[in-house]
Amino acid sequence: MAKRTNKEKIKELTPREIVRELDQYIIGQQNAKKSVAIALRNRWRRLQVPELLREEIMPNNIILIGPTGVGKTEIARRLAKLAHAPFLKIEATKFTEVGYVGRDVESMIRDLTEIAVTMVKSEKTAEVQAKAQEMAEERILDILLPPVHRQRATDPLESGPPLEEENEKTRARFREKLKSGELDARTIELDLPVPQIPLMQVMGPVSMEEMGINIQEMLGNILPKKEKRRKFTVAEARTILTQEEAQKLIDIEKATREAIQRVENSGIVFLDEIDKIASSRGGTSGGPDVSREGVQRDLLPIVEGSNVTTKYGMVRTDHILFIASGAFHIAKPSDLIPEMQGRFPIRVELKSLTEEDFVKILTLPQNALLKQYIALLETEGFKLEFDQAAVREIARIAFEVNEQVENIGARRLHTILTTLLEELLFDAPDGITSKTLQVTKAMVQEKLSTIVKNRDLSRYIL
Repeated sequence: MAKRTNKEKIKELTPREIVRELDQYIIGQQNAKKSVAIALRNRWRRLQVPELLREEIMPNNIILIGPTGVGKTEIARRLAKLAHAPFLKIEATKFTEVGYVGRDVESMIRDLTEIAVTMVKSEKTAEVQAKAQEMAEERILDILLPPVHRQRATDPLESGPPLEEENEKTRARFREKLKSGELDARTIELDLPVPQIPLMQVMGPVSMEEMGINIQEMLGNILPKKEKRRKFTVAEARTILTQEEAQKLIDIEKATREAIQRVENSGIVFLDEIDKIASSRGGTSGGPDVSREGVQRDLLPIVEGSNVTTKYGMVRTDHILFIASGAFHIAKPSDLIPEMQGRFPIRVELKSLTEEDFVKILTLPQNALLKQYIALLETEGFKLEFDQAAVREIARIAFEVNEQVENIGARRLHTILTTLLEELLFDAPDGITSKTLQVTKAMVQEKLSTIVKNRDLSRYIL
């Protein structure tokens, strides 16, 4: 059966199917799921239209607005996995205006390209894994049983089987043992290249990476590579040599071109905390607001579409999808500069989580919190169970604390469950008499009610 291409994987997912996949991990927020599902499907649609029009179709970038812990980051992260696309999450606050000390905005495109190259190389490596393993095993056999080459006999009366034939029979026996794992514990020696000392980074207005110059590679081609002999078991050597052989089988230039193409056509950048670079006073005063506006103006060409120099070549950002998010509890989306607002035409407001949402988050998703804690304690041979009333009480307390102290969304469930199960998580390895615990509503109330009632205490503990 032929392996499906990246484009075919995307084609299989309709917006309805994308939402269905997101529902397995994220509770509620249907409007946000619908918007990102359409955006993802539009990426595939764009690749199907005639090339002349394809270049004119710009991505509809999205701003997700909502308090922390309601699923903004998780939506973007799961979306990238569904799309099999290069994905980068980065906080907008990491960037500084040109001329200030800090990261420049173009670095996120270089980081995204690095992710794409790693992704494509990993896929190509998987395709040649079987061939690479065969070649690695032959190299191990060469170490265990070096091939014999005898010069052609000058005496026509010389008899007996050729040494090459005997050697090949022995290699065949060793090859069978190697494949069956009988030789895995044997020790052999390998000559491995010594890792090169990283060069000192050149600090300046234009970095070497921006100039597309990799000094390490330049010197590597001039200076001889040093090797060091080290001992490994056959099992360890097989893994190391398989990786080496796979690298030889991969066309690096072709993989790099594919990675750049993937970044340009399906890359996703998730800009978190974009509200922190918005001016809460509309940018009318000096001070920090000026710097925030400067970061926005530096971001603008990247979001609008420009060419960024990376060590792998030039990368166009015209069709990269940008998903921004922020709580916007102080600033508003309208506090962003007008040009930036225009580049994020789709705005979706995520709702605060209700008590019922918390119940679903605890139980329904594939990675539900209760399932995680049950699995963790199973490693100690301990069986943990929660009755329905206990789950509802945990959800009620999480909602109540969010309302009274600070709304941190679903992250509140982590703090509450850790506090609730702290003693059990500590004592479980030491052989508790009972290996089963049924968590009830009464137990939850007994453990947490005092903390919840004391507002000052809950502020620090929950």
